[in-house]
Amino acid sequence: MRHEPSSAELLKRLEQHGIRLGLETTHMVLSSLGNPESGYPSVLVAGTNGKGSTAVQLASIAAAAGYRTGLYTSPHLEEITERIRVDGAAVSAQLFSGTLTRVVENAAGALGHLPTYFEAVTAAAFLIFAEQKVDVAIMEVGLGGRLDATNACEPALSLITEIGLEHRQYLGETLSTIAREKAGILRQGRPAWAWVERDEAWEAIRAVGGEVGAKLHRGPEAAKLIETKQLGWEGQEVQMETSVDSYLVRTPLLGAHQVKNLALATLGAEGLRELGWTRIDRQAIERGVASTYWPGRLERVELPGGRTVILDVAHNADGAATLASFLNDALGRFDLLFGVLDDKEVSTFLPSLARQAGKVILTSPTSSRSMPVERLAPLLANREVVSEAEPAAALHRALEDGDDPLVICGSVYLVGELRTLLRHRCGLPQPASSQPCWTRRGLELPSQAEV
Repeated sequence: MRHEPSSAELLKRLEQHGIRLGLETTHMVLSSLGNPESGYPSVLVAGTNGKGSTAVQLASIAAAAGYRTGLYTSPHLEEITERIRVDGAAVSAQLFSGTLTRVVENAAGALGHLPTYFEAVTAAAFLIFAEQKVDVAIMEVGLGGRLDATNACEPALSLITEIGLEHRQYLGETLSTIAREKAGILRQGRPAWAWVERDEAWEAIRAVGGEVGAKLHRGPEAAKLIETKQLGWEGQEVQMETSVDSYLVRTPLLGAHQVKNLALATLGAEGLRELGWTRIDRQAIERGVASTYWPGRLERVELPGGRTVILDVAHNADGAATLASFLNDALGRFDLLFGVLDDKEVSTFLPSLARQAGKVILTSPTSSRSMPVERLAPLLANREVVSEAEPAAALHRALEDGDDPLVICGSVYLVGELRTLLRHRCGLPQPASSQPCWTRRGLELPSQAEV
């Protein structure tokens, strides 16, 4: 009897192909599948930090307006199915496995070789969204933009979050070169907004926008943030104005950076309305933002016994600075459990982040690409740290040896792994794949009969 490989086995095989930038393979795979990406409108969201948060808020807005919405994000926290969501819910393991198998088999026939992990999963997302007959798909770009597999679609509009120095071995050494790569998602005659405050990055994006003829707007000039009121751990209330409308929005997402992501998502929603999604009005925007659920981003977990755990995927200089600012205002004292992959420039942010912490525990995500704790510890030579290479042991030490709030941050892979271990140990939080990434939260979203 022939053994049909599981999705986990397939993904492990595909992972061996590493990262391959370029669209040729993805275009050929999609062509072999009948070009599913052309069957519905898409929005591409690129940037360094905040692109996932922007994408999920825009998807939630579209859903609140009554549109069947696909959402593709990466990487995942705990389960691969989190990456592909329809109407907020992660696709089933069975649907994902069957679709991935079809993608890989078609790719092998069309190419004579296997696609990469990301190429295959992206193609699976495009195919699932087509077969689920979504009205719109919100696609978070993986790496860069110009040569990322998501860019194989033709977006109805594009959004770009703030640009920072990341993945320089792939994208270039300067903000300008990285920004140009991100701006590869812009299209001739199509609307686009970039919430980019660094002038060097903005000028590069603007230059690309001019070259391709995109209808490009700078986010901070298109939306005026008037006032932000902190609601404790419940979120934030944001008053803002655009050329289209005025909004008073409550978001459950914490941190000053999320206000900018919210504003960018709002501009994207207004852009969709202008393109014909007429049910996206002020009410849909306010309800959609308020109902967003996005785990692993300043996610607060209250453990039995009263210990607070904060989970955040800050893994670069900008993300860590944002996290440190929030922690300084919200917590004061805290313990830190940290680990990253080996491609991160940790020296630029770990010392300053750890300076605020009481106890520091260093570990390594369970990945062939993880940074060994032996490379992390010397960066904190001026203070005492605990090094535990195994994440489970590190979590045990962190929970047993302190009472202050515990901040778990770094790689998405580490946060997801420890999130799972927390649940096995303490019974919560709920699996990320089991909860829709937008919820009613006491809000009455329109039924299909009403829209």
